[in-house]
Amino acid sequence: MNLILTPRAFLVALLLWLAMMTGVAQAHALAHAAVATAGLPGVLPDTDLHTRFQTALGQVEGKLVQLVAAAPLLLVAITIVLLAAWLGRVLSRRGPWLRLHSHNPYMEGLVRRIVQTFVLLAGVLVALDLLGATSLVGAVLGSAGVVGLVLGFAFKDIAENYVSGILLSLRRPFSPGDHVVIDTREGKVVALDSRATTLMTLDGSQLRLPNALVFKSVVLNYSVNPKRRFEFSMILDPGESIRRAQGLAMEVISGVEGVLANPAPSSLVQEYAPAGTTLRFFGWVDQRGSDLGKVRSEAIRQVKAAYGKAGVQAPRTVSHVILGRETGTDERVAVHVEAGSGDTSVNRDIDQQLAAAQRASDDDNLLDGKKPSPDKP
Repeated sequence: MNLILTPRAFLVALLLWLAMMTGVAQAHALAHAAVATAGLPGVLPDTDLHTRFQTALGQVEGKLVQLVAAAPLLLVAITIVLLAAWLGRVLSRRGPWLRLHSHNPYMEGLVRRIVQTFVLLAGVLVALDLLGATSLVGAVLGSAGVVGLVLGFAFKDIAENYVSGILLSLRRPFSPGDHVVIDTREGKVVALDSRATTLMTLDGSQLRLPNALVFKSVVLNYSVNPKRRFEFSMILDPGESIRRAQGLAMEVISGVEGVLANPAPSSLVQEYAPAGTTLRFFGWVDQRGSDLGKVRSEAIRQVKAAYGKAGVQAPRTVSHVILGRETGTDERVAVHVEAGSGDTSVNRDIDQQLAAAQRASDDDNLLDGKKPSPDKP
């Protein structure tokens, strides 16, 4: 059994000794006052310097005798405190309650400290009761309450971060390595401690956010769902065929490495204006095997190359002015209407992921439990 006198145990032992000596000193002072005032009424004790010195010397001798007599009891009290400290360390490391938090290192450490503190406090109370200084416990607890109130106001931010860290550890909105955005700060989660959440930004910098800020902010987690969508836009000349440009781009995007076939790539016409027709393209990647930024870049490159090879032109940057009517042309410009219509059905790309997330959070969902089926609008 390791009974090394730690600083905490030494302070507790000193407190026990002071408590015992305080009780002895009070009893001796009362006895001396009774002896000094005994006698005839109106007769004051001797105030001679020699008498005072002898009285003080007698008090010191009495305290030394009391200390020697109480040494065995004091040693027993110190032994109880040391045993309580050792037992607290053993229980905090091997207690059965730790299995409840085996997957949460932060909560495991917190439970260990709480168990160790309670066992040590119980040992101190037993030791004080053995020395007959239980009245000191109330005074110490009262002083501790006042000091705790003052420190609570002084270190309000630290306490708020600590409590927020406990709540984040229980709720676990992210895991180490997750790609998140917290209050416009983006990065990958490194660790969560008692004061701050550490992120590694995408440029390699370390970012520490106070737990209170993280707990109050909107957290966007890109890593919860492995599938993620990318998008980009292309501007075409108003005279180009929209259907032809869309079909060519869809064929190219589908062949880009990393683009998923389910959900399949899609496109839409975002805007038609005299300056050009804006087409918007979408594709999905699996973040577990592909990088979204690299796949998007490769898709843009290949679509641009395909447009150049097929003669699909971007808007002209030079204005053409016709000064006269060409012979044999009609004033009206023939408009080519492409047969068929585009896909206007509801986008259900993320319905399966949404349904899975809802099933996983059924127990904690405070909304109406009657959710519509993904197959029904």
